[in-house]
Amino acid sequence: MSSQIPCKERCFEDFSIGESFVLGSVEMVEAEMIDFATQFDPQPFHIDPQAAVDTIFGGLVASGCHTLSLMMKLNTEHFLGENALGSPGIRELSWPVPARPGDVLTLEVNILDMRVSKSRPNLGLIEVNYEMTNQNADLSLKAISTIMFAKRDASK
Repeated sequence: MSSQIPCKERCFEDFSIGESFVLGSVEMVEAEMIDFATQFDPQPFHIDPQAAVDTIFGGLVASGCHTLSLMMKLNTEHFLGENALGSPGIRELSWPVPARPGDVLTLEVNILDMRVSKSRPNLGLIEVNYEMTNQNADLSLKAISTIMFAKRDASK
């Protein structure tokens, strides 16, 4: 059963296992890919279109850190609200198919599991699966993470 409360306004109790949400799309712009990688991941296949042709990728590809940053941007804009209190970490992270200039990546999040924190009963922990797919439905990023959400009623 799905709640009618928008994601960004939800407390822990407003989510349910099995729910999924499409959080939006971003286009991979070559200049932005190069700028990001030049600053944070300056490998030839991320920053030099000519050199990238001679790599195993056969052309320019986005830094995985760039696609992860775009995932967090969409996540923050469309999913995480004032009741989201951070994350203790990402359990799984992979980039099965590289993102390339012109790709349009769409982010979907699925609720995998939910539990109340044992040490902080006013918090709930929600395990989520993130998948960013390109316009051809190729999986460009997969992440499994846990997010802490405030509970509406800490006595439950």
